[in-house]
This record gives sequence, C-alpha cells and structure tokens, in this order.
Amino acid sequence: MTLRTVLVLLVLLVLMLPWAASAQQTAEKSEAYVVDTGDAWVDAQLQDINHYAERYPDSFLDEVARYAGVSRGYIAALMYTHGWQAGDIYFACFWAHAIERGCRDSVQAWSRAVPEEGQPKRWEDVVAALPVTPTNLHWRALRHAIVASHDHWDRPIKLDATLQRQLGDRAQRQRAASNPAPSGR
Repeated sequence: MTLRTVLVLLVLLVLMLPWAASAQQTAEKSEAYVVDTGDAWVDAQLQDINHYAERYPDSFLDEVARYAGVSRGYIAALMYTHGWQAGDIYFACFWAHAIERGCRDSVQAWSRAVPEEGQPKRWEDVVAALPVTPTNLHWRALRHAIVASHDHWDRPIKLDATLQRQLGDRAQRQRAASNPAPSGR
C-alpha cells in the first residue's frame, strides 16, 4: 500500500467518525425516545432497553440476533447506519418473531407508516396494519421475550401481576431455564 493510499484512508476514517458516533445509541437519544406500542409495560421496557444498548451495544445486538433470529449485520445496520433506536429494533424484530414473520416485514411497515399531520409515528398503528391480527398470545410472547432478555443481561425488571403469575420471580425463572421440561419420550 502506498503512503498516498494510507493517507486517503486515514482522512476518510477521520471524516466518518463523527457520522458513526451520531448513529450510536446515546443517552440523549434514549432520553428523547418516545414509544407507543399500546402497552404501557412494554413501552417502559423498550425505553429501558434503549438505555441498556447505550452501554452494551454488542450484547444488545447479540441478543436480538440470537433470540429473534435476525442477522446481526442487518440489525447493526439499522442501529448504526439508519439511526434506529434500540427499542424500535427490539420491538420490530421480536414482534415479527412473535407473529412468525421476518423482522424486515416490521421494519418495512414502520418505514412506510406515515402518521397524520402533527402526530407521532406509533408502533400500535404499525402493528394494526401488519397482515397478522395481533392477539394476546403475540403480546404474551413479546412480554416473555423482554423478561428473558433482561434475565440474559442480568438486568432487573419489574413484572406486572400477570407476568409474575406466568413466570415467577427471577430465581424461579432461572430454575426453569436450567431444568427444561422433559420431551415426553
């Protein structure tokens, strides 16, 4: 490699650093984040996920890739290139997983959504417009995924009464995870 090529690459790198930094999940982005899925508990957890992704972006990306079955490169591009909030990435991918669709379907629906004049874009409206009618089982799957992610991250989470009945406390969830139910053979 010639000296000129190295210098050109260094200049390009220096020019790209501010752009890359602005696409990161930051405290300012998280503080300004407003989400409206139609479920207040989910909204609060997505805001918390934003804060988690500020500090641990790789762990966040690994979680979504592994448990929502989405390419890590795809979700990294949403975060770093397209400036998506971590909470929106999480919701798009895990909602798609719950309704047995691809994450790209949710991402494309969100990208196409145009709210009424002066209104914010809302996941609640996007979910209603997707080809799968949302059911309580879909919301339950999403809520369980959120709890599991917090457990994987060793992050505290406050369960509502329904989730507490369904999943138990952290110790019960850990025991259940380490002792999977027999396959029935």
